[in-house]
Amino acid sequence: MTWTCEGIRAVLFDLDGTLIDSAPDLGAAVDAMRVRRGLASLPLDHYRPFTGSGARGMLRAAFDVASEDDGYDLLKEEFFTEYASCLTQRTLPFDEVVDMLDLLVAVGMPWGVVTNKAERFTAPIARSMALFKTAAVVISGDTTPHAKPHPQPLLEAARRMGLPPHACAYVGDDERDIRAGKAAGMRTVAACYGYLGAGADVATWGADAMVSSPMQVLKLLELP
Repeated sequence: MTWTCEGIRAVLFDLDGTLIDSAPDLGAAVDAMRVRRGLASLPLDHYRPFTGSGARGMLRAAFDVASEDDGYDLLKEEFFTEYASCLTQRTLPFDEVVDMLDLLVAVGMPWGVVTNKAERFTAPIARSMALFKTAAVVISGDTTPHAKPHPQPLLEAARRMGLPPHACAYVGDDERDIRAGKAAGMRTVAACYGYLGAGADVATWGADAMVSSPMQVLKLLELP
């Protein structure tokens, strides 16, 4: 699909790596697990490229374990507990995000969040950050039976906003975001400033557009 802003009446965003930089808290949580085991602390730069893969990525970065390995599930639950205790300590919006959302609200364009992050983590973050007070909808990874790249979470967001999916654009920093958006019939935007991961080739994702900063979303929408 060739990018056009015609007909777009709402914008949906992924959360981690698109609206907020949660890497410092995710990294701190898994690093605390390392230190408890007598292992050396690792810098945030080591963890950041793995952030987009959630617990699986963090545990791989810290312990070189995969989801099919013995003991992975116990490590994952320990990580979730550790992260829940610190998830609002260091997490901040990316530069330009607050200004971008303020401008969307100012022109009357609804915006919302569709994330694979579980509600037990999404809800405290949303409560702690003022920018989410203007969100029309927040869909977490366990709001519907399926998570991205399945389109159901995006379709549910559109339903709750009372809009057809084709009237929405979806912005995300992972290939699964683009796959989910396309499957839902939405215009898709790749956030190239996010947690792309090592070796990611955004050009192959098939997004309708790419942005290198949040404010470029407004330019795509032809907003001031």
